[in-house]
Amino acid sequence: MLTTNPFDDDKLREECGVFGIWGADTASSFVALGLHALQHRGQEAAGIVSSDGEHYHAHRAMGHVAGNFDRDDIIRKLSGRVAIGHVRYSTTGETALRNVQPLFADLSDGGFAVAHNGNLSNAMTLRKALNRRGSIFQSTSDTEVIIHLVATSSKSGIIDRLGDALRQVEGAYSLVCLTPEGLVACRDPLGIRPLVMGKIGDATIFASETVALDVIGAHYIRDVEPGEMILVNEAGERSFHPFAKAAPRPCIFEHVYFARPDSVVDGTSVYEVRKNIGAELSREAPIEADFVVPVPDSGVPAALGFSHASGIPFELGIIRSHYVGRTFIQPSQDVRHLGVKLKHNANSALIKGKRIVLVDDSIVRGTTSLKIVKMMRDAGATEVHMRIASPPTKHSCFYGVDTPERSKLIASHMSVEDMAKYIDADSLAFISIDGLYRALGDNRDADRPQRCDACFTGNYPTTLTDCDPGTDEGTKEAEMADQVVRFVAR
Repeated sequence: MLTTNPFDDDKLREECGVFGIWGADTASSFVALGLHALQHRGQEAAGIVSSDGEHYHAHRAMGHVAGNFDRDDIIRKLSGRVAIGHVRYSTTGETALRNVQPLFADLSDGGFAVAHNGNLSNAMTLRKALNRRGSIFQSTSDTEVIIHLVATSSKSGIIDRLGDALRQVEGAYSLVCLTPEGLVACRDPLGIRPLVMGKIGDATIFASETVALDVIGAHYIRDVEPGEMILVNEAGERSFHPFAKAAPRPCIFEHVYFARPDSVVDGTSVYEVRKNIGAELSREAPIEADFVVPVPDSGVPAALGFSHASGIPFELGIIRSHYVGRTFIQPSQDVRHLGVKLKHNANSALIKGKRIVLVDDSIVRGTTSLKIVKMMRDAGATEVHMRIASPPTKHSCFYGVDTPERSKLIASHMSVEDMAKYIDADSLAFISIDGLYRALGDNRDADRPQRCDACFTGNYPTTLTDCDPGTDEGTKEAEMADQVVRFVAR
């Protein structure tokens, strides 16, 4: 198999998206549509669990939502007026149906299904303790730890049992759960991963992003608060705050790359923030050039902002084909190197003889940037400058993002000047961490960050029991990070 998306393969990956609805006829149909809108958050597998009040119904499958949940026979089987769903992007861990969410278990007081966005940074430690107590795991997902903690809780009632379970975990989680008492939505006390609440008619909806509400014609009510748990059933909606209050630290990278640009995250338009980032970047790292060229598609809003602020014309110097799948079987080794051009190709008639500024959202390993710069030079560009709409990614993420171990992050061991030489750019600049906060409308407090920016600063908002992010040379950290990604096969 040959990967035909060379630009996207060197991106940080959000691992999943969740959607839940209570009180709608054919609830699973709404979930399927919502998952379509969240497909960018996880493209490896998808699942839906529904309930008709007496029985739970589940369908989980590898692949995209389309093709698995656009069939009438499947939706009919997922009967009931309440349902939850999940799209998954796994790390380098096991790719198997048993890890596809929502996960389901029959507990002592009834069925329990959960869909989880995030990572538990003490999951391995908890799993070992649960194994010693007799728990038998059916998956390699950290999400199953939550199920076992709920099952073994001595509390009564789903809210108290789930709260008891979640007080034992560290890390990031946004959850939607089907329980005998109703639909439960919950967000970790720091609000690292997003979760929003909406309405369509009398039905209540929870989703990772507002775009999933838009697609089904629902209207946004509010964000689920950090540390809040909401129970929805026939009696209505009840809000609980079972955790100690903490200063929120929502993930800053949602605004840079993960969320769809037509979503609203933390009350702010993602599209507008990305344009602001581009404008800040143009002020921090000005350059003389003929065109501003976005790296499609994630670099487009920042490139527009850079163009508007700098006065340099915006042009599509790289054309993306939307009709090529992620992989294809190469017909022969002789044409293997041509596969990359199926997905993206230089607009040579525009680029030849011009000085260009490439705008991208991030540099992870540097392999993608190397290919892009070469593509521009091969197309005849006289100068190729690169501007990046995030600070250098120097640290691994342990909160629900598939990040290479630190030793493979190019910015962890190269200066900006060395990176520029490596990718063969005439110049390279990243937005500063303060500039990124300004684009979000914040004044950064380095001592008390308002957001989780650990991938840039190394300032992790929680303890990291299962991993050691502080080892410089990547030895211990690489081993621990690799353990985490092997274990967390969401």
